Amino acid sequence: MEYPQGIHSFGINIGIKDDTPDFALIYSEVVCQAAAVFTRNNYPGAPVIVGREHIRDGKLQAIVINSKNSNVATGAKGVEDSRAICRAIGKSLNIEPGLVLPSSTGVIGVPLPIDKILNACEISQSKLRPGNLEEVAEAIMTTDTRKKISKRMIQRNGKEGMIYGIAKGAGMIEPNMATMLAYIISDFHTEGDLQADLKSVVDDSFNCISIDSDTSTSDTVVVMTNGLSGSLPSDEFRKILLEISTDLSKMIARDGEGATKLIILEIDKARDSLQANKIGKSIINSPLVKTAIYGGDPNWGRLVMAIGKVFDEPIAYDDLEIYFGDLPVKNADQATKTKLSEYLKTNEEIHILCKLGQGSHKKTFYGCDLTEKYVEENAYYTT
Repeated sequence: MEYPQGIHSFGINIGIKDDTPDFALIYSEVVCQAAAVFTRNNYPGAPVIVGREHIRDGKLQAIVINSKNSNVATGAKGVEDSRAICRAIGKSLNIEPGLVLPSSTGVIGVPLPIDKILNACEISQSKLRPGNLEEVAEAIMTTDTRKKISKRMIQRNGKEGMIYGIAKGAGMIEPNMATMLAYIISDFHTEGDLQADLKSVVDDSFNCISIDSDTSTSDTVVVMTNGLSGSLPSDEFRKILLEISTDLSKMIARDGEGATKLIILEIDKARDSLQANKIGKSIINSPLVKTAIYGGDPNWGRLVMAIGKVFDEPIAYDDLEIYFGDLPVKNADQATKTKLSEYLKTNEEIHILCKLGQGSHKKTFYGCDLTEKYVEENAYYTT
């Protein structure tokens, strides 16, 4: 089994910006239980505005996505365009427009090429193929360099099913949430509260990513479950949902614009989640930490700086432990610094552990190094 039962999709090029796939649809044969988490940016895109309305009753049957244009800062016309897309998809699939969730990603402040998109909507039903979600994973890419897919096969009570996740994101990423779209589809329902499960999982995965400390206007994480394989206990469903979301989070961080290294930062012995979040985000967002890791510079003082600038969470220096890999770095002698530099230069996955000595709470964050290529990518993004 490669895909959840009852799911059909496609990803095609309709000429929004170039000749790569830029339009996609995910459709379930039956109405799904659904939940979503959206950006907290004060200027949400038109698809987010419409999507919040359509997800309110916890039901969806289709997700329509375009890339290369985010439909953000496009005013009332942009909102109407998103509604028109949902109506057109609804007509093509013979479902209610309110069961369609729209998503867009790409350049901000440019009107959608709505005629091209509506024409694609009209022929959508004929383009659908069973499963086929890899095409969607490719069509939602913008500056991504690779598709992001994670899935788990599940067997329960003699039935076989799946939770299948795809995502995109490479820049303007510091959740809540990121220039990030994530769609997680399952043929198993959860016996618990899907919205509560998703919010909890997002807090422990997608909201722990940082690439450049910027929060996008279009971020969307959606879960749709059609129940064709039955139901899972809430704990089991949430566990698998977290595994997939964590996989996708790592893929997004590893694929950060210009990135050469994935940073996995663990904050341990924090007082609570609030303290772990504040200090973890301060470190993982720091340009000085990111550039030191890129250059293989064992400048652990930058981590001390990043921890110390969280003014309302003072940590006693004597209680603080910092490790790169398994190398303790506080007061490192020259021999240790040489080993630290070698570790940073020879590994594509950098593990940092900071023990705060304040309690027993731990949390993991995902980021990437900061390189010249990030500047090149973003200095000329629209030109």
